[in-house]
Amino acid sequence: MASDCRLTTIDNPYDPFDQFPQWFLFDVENGYNTCSRLDRVSHYTDDMSEKEVDEEHERAVDAMIRYDFLNIYKKVYRKDKESKERAHS
Repeated sequence: MASDCRLTTIDNPYDPFDQFPQWFLFDVENGYNTCSRLDRVSHYTDDMSEKEVDEEHERAVDAMIRYDFLNIYKKVYRKDKESKERAHS
């Protein structure tokens, strides 16, 4: 099963999962346009299952990183909320 991942830039200080509006604003203001670029390399169809959509998303993220000649992109994963709560206790 595909993991819950996102593409971000190495200098974006915001969490694309929990701080998406701030993350997106930083991304666009810096000219990265990561969402648009990722959309161009993704191949979704209307008949895909949720699992297939997740797998295609991760494939596209990996492709963006593989062909990133500027070395600005990285893959991040959703943090386990339970482990975050334990760390703050």
